[in-house]
Amino acid sequence: MFTIGRLADYAGVTTKAIRHYHERGLLAEPARDSSGYRRYTAQHAIELVKIRTLAQAGVPLARIKDLLDADTDTLTAAIAEIDRDLDDRIARLRRTREQLAELRGGDRLFVSPEVADFLDELSRAGVSERQRSLERDGWILMQTASPEDASVWVAEKRELLGDPEFRALYLEHDAAYGWPPDDPRLPALADRTRSWYARHHSRSEARPVHSEAVARLAEQSQPGASSPAWDRLASLMRG
Repeated sequence: MFTIGRLADYAGVTTKAIRHYHERGLLAEPARDSSGYRRYTAQHAIELVKIRTLAQAGVPLARIKDLLDADTDTLTAAIAEIDRDLDDRIARLRRTREQLAELRGGDRLFVSPEVADFLDELSRAGVSERQRSLERDGWILMQTASPEDASVWVAEKRELLGDPEFRALYLEHDAAYGWPPDDPRLPALADRTRSWYARHHSRSEARPVHSEAVARLAEQSQPGASSPAWDRLASLMRG
């Protein structure tokens, strides 16, 4: 006869696990003796070892009760089914690990390789992390709405970033975010920006937009991307 502690030691489980098996109806719970202790028999030990073995093999507790006294064919079929379920779980875990590995690559989990390369170029050019995050979030929305349009736009924007004048304007616009709205540099920046766009034709602006939502997303893709200085700069550029 065993106490619950000795039974747990014998089977290599915890007393908590034994009580849990009692609650789940997997292991019969013996009556208490005159001293108030539950006394377990060799049969309890056999049943507990079978339960432990099935549980360690990955059999869900909900299935163990049906399998404890199953015949060989039933047990074999059930184990084969559980094995297939484990294969599916392993495949899902592998996909999760792959996604986690991609997360270590930062933006590449969320945007196309072309956009990710463009964002890397922004970092190398000295663009602030705030502006870079705004760009990334905007591209996530744009790619979802129209991947074809987004591909054309990012190709052009990467070309533009190679233009020293455009890159200087981009960096100055980025810096202007925190300027006072009455900063005397703003009118000059607005003039230079208008002048640059007047001299450069945009392929993407002339391209028909495949989805009206894209245009709206382009305007809404930078929530919070506003400051008093940027608002005034936009007003100055409208003339």
